[in-house]
Amino acid sequence: MTKKILLFLFLLSSFKALYAQETQRVYLSGKGNDQTVSWDFFCTEGRNAGKWTNIPVPSNWELQGFGKYNYGFAKDSSRGKEKGLYKYRFQAPKSWQSKALNLVFEGVMTDAEVKINGKSAGEIHHGAYYAFKYSIAQLLNYGAENLLEVTVSKHSANQSVNEAERKGDFWIFGGIFRPVYIEVLPIQHITRVSVDAKANGNLKAVIRTTSNNTSLTLSAQLHTLNGQKVGTPIQATLKAGQSELTLEKLYQNVQLWTSETPNRYKLTISLLQNGKAVHVVEKKIGFRTVEVKLRDGVYVNGTKVKFKGVNRHSFWPTSGRTTSKAVSLLDVQLMKDMNMNAVRMSHYPPDDHFLDTCDSLGLFVMDELAGWHGNYDTPTGTKRLEELMEHDENHPSVIFWINGNEGGHNYELDPIFPQKDLQKRPVIHAWEDFAGFDTQHYRDYNYGIGNYDHGHSIVLPTEFLHGMYDGGHGAGLEDYWEHMWATPLCAGGFLWDFVDQGIVRTDKNGILDTDGNRAADGIVGPYREKEGSYFTIKEVWSPIKFEAKEITSDFDGKFTIENRYHFTNTSQCRFTWKLKSLGLHQLPELSGKALSPNLKPLEKGTVACQQLPHNWQEYDVLYVSAFDPFGKEIFTWSFKITLPKTMVQAIIQTSGSTKPTLQEQDSLFVVKSNGLTISFSKKSGLLKSVQTEKGAIPFNNGPIVQEGSTNFKNITTRFEGENLIIESTYDKKEAFNTLQWTIYPSGWVKLKVKYFPAAYLTNYFGLNFSFPESEIKGVEYLGNGPYRVWKNRLKGNQFGIWKKDYNTTETGEIPFVYPEFKGYHSNMYWCKFITKGQPFTVVTETEDVFFRLFSPAFKTDSYQNYVINFPSGDISFMQGISAIGSKTNRADNTGPMSMKHVFYDYEKEPKRAVEMVLYFDFLK
Repeated sequence: MTKKILLFLFLLSSFKALYAQETQRVYLSGKGNDQTVSWDFFCTEGRNAGKWTNIPVPSNWELQGFGKYNYGFAKDSSRGKEKGLYKYRFQAPKSWQSKALNLVFEGVMTDAEVKINGKSAGEIHHGAYYAFKYSIAQLLNYGAENLLEVTVSKHSANQSVNEAERKGDFWIFGGIFRPVYIEVLPIQHITRVSVDAKANGNLKAVIRTTSNNTSLTLSAQLHTLNGQKVGTPIQATLKAGQSELTLEKLYQNVQLWTSETPNRYKLTISLLQNGKAVHVVEKKIGFRTVEVKLRDGVYVNGTKVKFKGVNRHSFWPTSGRTTSKAVSLLDVQLMKDMNMNAVRMSHYPPDDHFLDTCDSLGLFVMDELAGWHGNYDTPTGTKRLEELMEHDENHPSVIFWINGNEGGHNYELDPIFPQKDLQKRPVIHAWEDFAGFDTQHYRDYNYGIGNYDHGHSIVLPTEFLHGMYDGGHGAGLEDYWEHMWATPLCAGGFLWDFVDQGIVRTDKNGILDTDGNRAADGIVGPYREKEGSYFTIKEVWSPIKFEAKEITSDFDGKFTIENRYHFTNTSQCRFTWKLKSLGLHQLPELSGKALSPNLKPLEKGTVACQQLPHNWQEYDVLYVSAFDPFGKEIFTWSFKITLPKTMVQAIIQTSGSTKPTLQEQDSLFVVKSNGLTISFSKKSGLLKSVQTEKGAIPFNNGPIVQEGSTNFKNITTRFEGENLIIESTYDKKEAFNTLQWTIYPSGWVKLKVKYFPAAYLTNYFGLNFSFPESEIKGVEYLGNGPYRVWKNRLKGNQFGIWKKDYNTTETGEIPFVYPEFKGYHSNMYWCKFITKGQPFTVVTETEDVFFRLFSPAFKTDSYQNYVINFPSGDISFMQGISAIGSKTNRADNTGPMSMKHVFYDYEKEPKRAVEMVLYFDFLK
């Protein structure tokens, strides 16, 4: 046992000797919302105030049951202005007496007054989102217990901080919300390293140290991430009294950092005295060059890029602004999965681990000095800018700085950015034509008079297509993006925003609160539940664009594609195909590879599906998937092989033992066929009731034409062979819309309607029926799914068989269950309606039919932009559906796809009428 103890102590001392020259972090708090440390806590006002208790650190105290919740629009008189008093006791080893010690706070909302053992650690820090530190070596009791006290004021004593950070369209909190730790360093140490690594291989590092009385050496060695040395060390002498030195070297054949190729290196900087390392610092860096060419665009490593970005708040529903490395990883992976290449920090700098993740997985970052609509005063802003720069400057993902948002710009700070930034990154103002960038927010599709697309600045909306409920984001994106892609002056844009900020209200029994529609702006829900726009964005922003393709009998397995990557050849990607039978034939699923073409960025070419079977036409759908160089699915496209008209013939049955019978009862035609009793209005031809031997099916009152005239008149009946036909008579003036019912001996029922939309412009057109919502349980259908669609959000789904249970989900609201049940669904072949009584099935031979399931709840906004249009009735079969607006744009202002439907035929010529054919099976 004694030998084991001695061996352990020897290894421990060897370990300490090995790492003594590196900076040690001793955490006094946890590292995130998934790892916290309990501190003593006293809240001065609000919930659970006036008593000492405990609180996890890091955290926002509102989520822990203290103080008062507020949204940033709250009036000053109603804002919680409580303070939080924190205490934490910790040991300071005697070995620290020979060290330099910094107490570091990664983020405190909002003012922090810090004491160690009753003595002030330094000046009060004002501002929430910036790391700050105090030198505390002279304040500690070594070999004994020490008391850390922090008084946190969530309402700042500096009014400019409140204007910049706390008056905004987001939740505002209080607390020590990011980690707290002690840096343990040698007395003589490196204080800061600023790196500029260019795409040509030139590396410049400005290194700052504590003051020294003797000559020292600074050495920098570049390594790959797996530890292999790259080149020889760069060395220079730091003379006595000198505290800053620049090291520079040109490296050959370095691998460059981009959002597509996030290649990084490790730079090890050593401070040496007499050849022995006194202090060692490591930085992960990336070689890349960002260049703005005015009246042209943004270039990364010499390549012009377009940003496919989103705005992101640091947010988790159970912990507010306190997140974790796991949350950062989740968010970046979701963004990458949507084929995004950029993210904007809105409206403040993020956690360090988020930028680490952007570095490692590849996202361009716009990092922002806070200022929602107000701004810091110049002295305060200068300090916060310096903290921002020191904390984030070496991340290769950070390629832009933003000086405030939507008027929250302090112009006196603009020249300080390049003074403090070794890399001289471009600085922009969000929502201003500034420094060669027009970043106007929420512009209409065809916007601008002498500016924007009609101007000369680089077009880069730092916010567009503002999410609200199910609007914005993917709704309208295809039009915007195709225009952005084709416009040389456009550098892309950033959607608003990533996540619904539904916060857990510990003061309201744990409900998720989005403050009405204010915080429900996300593509994903609070716990990252995926909304329909998620998949639309994934397809629209796919770096591999498939040209539209109809699968005909002479299909040769080839598809035309465009490489919309910036830095990746499609030969680095992988393509696969899959054939699937969806009911017409019972065939085994087949899959294979598709040949990856050698296409440089922006080139077009073909993807060829290899070894398709000779009987491929007997299958119903062909799926083609693309995978990026890392093996991640880019998207899977669906190509229909079987058309509805062909599938109908395999599904419906017309023959039966006896032909239908017809009776006239008062105002009704009553038809019986194979156990089905169905009645129609003698006046209008509308379906009035459906009855089987098992009971009534409450599907009736249709077809009602919308938007159009339900003017079926002069109803006649006749037999055509064994089939009974009930139809209206065409009249150009009074009955130009016609219907025809066919009842087969099998009990199947066919409906053919020829109709005209109501006017030249209509919101939607199709046929409605009534069915009580209280009777529906779900649907199973063949079509595009599983998400609902809008006229301006058709992409993102896949063709297949989908089953959906009934829900009352309203996008962006509790319970965030997706996909939503109600709404329009596209490309229907058949749909089985699962009810509390008897199910029934509707099949169509008409292509491009939408089926509508009831109507989402009416929603409004202060601007009346978010408007949803649905026909009357409950279940509809449509050939044209409505678009959806966003929080800041009416639907008809977001591009051609969002405009009303255009149809001209004032002569009401039957040959030019719209036609729909439906088949009903009420017996199975």
